[in-house]
This record gives sequence, C-alpha cells and structure tokens, in this order.
Amino acid sequence: MPEQSNAELPPLPYDYDALEPHISEQVLEWHHDTHHQGYVNGLNSAEETLAENRESGDYSSTAGALGNVTHNGCGHYLHTLFWDNMDPNGGGEPEGELADRIEEDFGSYEGWKGEFEAAASAAGGWALLVYDPVAKQLRNVKVDKHDQGALWGSHPILALDVWEHSYYYDYGPDRGDFIDNFFEVVDWDEVADQYENVAPRFE
Repeated sequence: MPEQSNAELPPLPYDYDALEPHISEQVLEWHHDTHHQGYVNGLNSAEETLAENRESGDYSSTAGALGNVTHNGCGHYLHTLFWDNMDPNGGGEPEGELADRIEEDFGSYEGWKGEFEAAASAAGGWALLVYDPVAKQLRNVKVDKHDQGALWGSHPILALDVWEHSYYYDYGPDRGDFIDNFFEVVDWDEVADQYENVAPRFE
C-alpha cells in the first residue's frame, strides 16, 4: 500500500490572546485547537479509508470518503490561510501592487470591501478574495460550508471564516460587528505575499 501523507494542525502564528479585543483568546483556542483539529482528523481519516478501499477492492464507502476529503481538506486549507491572514498589528488598507490590482478589478478599495462584506454577510461558511487564473483577475467568492461555491482553479489569498463558531461567543448573532473587527487585524502584507506568489505565474 502506498504510504499516506498525514495532514497536521499548524501552530497559530501568534499567541491565543494576540488578536484581542477583536477575537478573544477563548474563541481562538476553541477554533484552532478543536474545530481546525477536527478537520485535520477528518481529512486523515478519509484518506486512510480511501487507501484501505483501494487495497481491498471494496469501494462501498469510497463515495462518502471522497466527500469527506473535500469537506475536511478545504476546512483545513482555508483555516490555515485564515490564521495567516491575521496579525495583531494588522488593519489599515492594502498598499503597492495588491492595492493597484484591487482598484483595477473592483474600481476601488471601497468597492472591493463592500462586495466582500456582502459575501461574508450571506455566506454559510467563508468569504474569500481569490485570484482567478483563467480570467486573470481578483474575485470575491461566497462559499457555503467549506467547498460549495468555490471557483475551479482559483487561488484564495484572503479568507474570512463566518461559521458561527468564529464569532458567536464574542459577538452573539451580530455577524456584521465581527466582520468589521476582522478588518482591524487583516495582515495586508501577508495577503500581498499570497497574491504575488500566484498572479505572476499566470500573467
């Protein structure tokens, strides 16, 4: 049987209390250590099932395992990006090439932000800023759960988790307040790095 690679929970790039008062220490601890770990475990379990099924030739549980790979895999990948996209010294607005590209593709930073906030308000999972290599432009994407509504081939560069476990402890049902506070901790330098690692390969 081929050796299976195991996904691992990455450490937070800052202390659990580093994003207060915008995101509490308790929420980060639960969200990272319990929820994100759950997606890592689910991905590894699904991969193990697929490997066992290929070895035995019994594919009766394969369809469910394939669904678990995409659900848990996307949950793992997007959470990893979400943590990296934030920083205690974040906030403000993008600068440089990313700022120019947002203005080119959305008309203005305000135009992009309004559309992103609308996606975050309506999504049943995530709001994403992605680079679309086919159209060669930035797009906002509204994703339900972790894997419903994604655009094939696109590369997320900014991720906002709007599942209730992200904000309900801190904000109750006021998702809009949570979205506003997210912008106080966005690490635009890291988002710019994500953009610059992707876009030049396709243009």
